[in-house]
Amino acid sequence: MNQSQKDDYQRSLKSLDTEEGIDLAFYRPIGYRWALLAARFGVSPNAITIAAIFLGIAAGIMFYFPELRLNIIGMLLLVWANSFDSADGQLARLTRQYSRIGRILDGLCGDFWFVTIYLAIVFRELHCSPFFAGHPGVIWVMACVTGVCHTKQAAMADYYRQFHLYFLKGEEGSELDSADQLQRHIEESGVTWSNNFWKRLTMEIYLNYTRQQEATAPAMQALRRELHRRFPSGNIPASFREDFRRGSLPLMKYTNILSFNWRTITLFTTLFIGQPWLYFVAELTVFNLLLVYMIVRHERLCRRLTFRLEEGMY
Repeated sequence: MNQSQKDDYQRSLKSLDTEEGIDLAFYRPIGYRWALLAARFGVSPNAITIAAIFLGIAAGIMFYFPELRLNIIGMLLLVWANSFDSADGQLARLTRQYSRIGRILDGLCGDFWFVTIYLAIVFRELHCSPFFAGHPGVIWVMACVTGVCHTKQAAMADYYRQFHLYFLKGEEGSELDSADQLQRHIEESGVTWSNNFWKRLTMEIYLNYTRQQEATAPAMQALRRELHRRFPSGNIPASFREDFRRGSLPLMKYTNILSFNWRTITLFTTLFIGQPWLYFVAELTVFNLLLVYMIVRHERLCRRLTFRLEEGMY
């Protein structure tokens, strides 16, 4: 890369604070090249996201089959899908084609992948495992509970990452939303169930998603309210931003573990040993413990900073 390309590549990243090591070493460089190619041919970020959805679904279907060679094809398809999922955000940052619909689509992308993967694992185990064939309710319950946990893990990892970016780069560098603002936006948009059902449905799903994030982080909401009360113009002191970054940065590794890469490493490992149901076990134990620890640490940080604000220390 020449210096101009290096600058563009850096601009395509969210921030080094929040980027995961495997992404920086592998997915971001590949995603950057996909983004440049898409920009050359006028392909939009949302079109790349839709392509990623179909690639991820195809990958999930490959995991239904017990043949390892087909599973490996699925793994390669999932890696390809994730490189596209990286590229859509990088293209949006390079070309400034931001949209809330794009963010919603990006969030739904992983949901489509993992719903397909979960169903593939369930039907594979029902077909191949004598135990689960004789006790089908067990694998279905495991899959459903794991899906709920996965959704919460991914939502909170994304929320904490966006909160960190908000203090690091400001509103323009973050996609942090507020349920109250989203509700007002829906009411003022004129989009109703009768005149645009699918858009309204998408907006309502995203509103509910944001409400669940906020409900899981009450201390963070208290901190946001206190900041708004003291600094209504949004001019938060640099000293506060730095204190938040110092406390939040060590926690970013937990948000990264709960994102795509470590999940797929776990998934691929279970596929290589021919026991994909163990992926559900990992989600229900290790990943849930990390989620609880991440929430506790972030909430403690927010309470401490809220106390300092109330004491007039900024």
